[in-house]
Amino acid sequence: MNSSLADVAGTFEIAGKKVARLGFGAMRLTGLGVWGEPDDREECVRVVRRAVELGVQLIDTADSYGPHVSEEIIREAIHPYPDDVLIATKAGLTRNGPDVVRTGGKTVRLGPKAWPPVGRPEYLRQQALMSLRRLGVDHIDLFQLHRVDPKVPLEDQVGELRRLQEEGKIVAIGLSQVTVDQIEHARTVAEIATVQNRYNLIDRGSAEVLDYCARHGIGFIPWAPVAAGDLARSGGPVDRIAAAHGASPSHVALSWLLARSEVVLPIPGTSKVAHLEDNLAAATLRLSEAETEELTDAA
Repeated sequence: MNSSLADVAGTFEIAGKKVARLGFGAMRLTGLGVWGEPDDREECVRVVRRAVELGVQLIDTADSYGPHVSEEIIREAIHPYPDDVLIATKAGLTRNGPDVVRTGGKTVRLGPKAWPPVGRPEYLRQQALMSLRRLGVDHIDLFQLHRVDPKVPLEDQVGELRRLQEEGKIVAIGLSQVTVDQIEHARTVAEIATVQNRYNLIDRGSAEVLDYCARHGIGFIPWAPVAAGDLARSGGPVDRIAAAHGASPSHVALSWLLARSEVVLPIPGTSKVAHLEDNLAAATLRLSEAETEELTDAA
């Protein structure tokens, strides 16, 4: 294994495995709107293989990506999995079609309308078993509740994951897009290893959740990690800091996340090898304390 990524990005332990804190998000190994086959499946397979070659040890996917397509591509690319690679998947969101459609010459994002949550225990169990089959494993290192279903008691949803854990089908349990209160509620039912919420330079809405995770040693996996918005405009703080380091705005965004807390594990995603290599180069960028504070204060 190429250990350089772990050396420069640092590591965090999940499910008994120490993984490099800069991982790979596999949502984009799909078609438009996270629906169906990607335009270039062979390139997506190369992306996953190259990620592991470059030292990525955390690959994050979900049953709803495609649906199923992302998990299948990961298996095709790197099964049997290297011992030091952790495959994390999720269940709890269903699909009723692509979340992006093109109509009248415009691209319209449907967002949550295309991802209805279902947290019934029997459904979560079914999806866990199907992910085991698709990934070709006898246990899942990290299985995450993709969304809390408001129609089902949280203790029933997490309780089913705990039962799967007790049966040896999953090793660690994670949550996604939750509040501090929901994490605390879930922790009365089972040990929570990770939380995956949207968090980046321009969306700090989960700052309280991140701080809670840092205090309790829970891994925090920020999704949409490279978003920089107006902060990356010409002359803006991200643009200036990137220019000073000869880096890109995405490098700055990822480096800031890695500096934010030792529990943060960004998972930038792509379907192109060149983009993957560029994202992982962010691990070598070291922001000064002043630069980190400027970016923290900029929002």
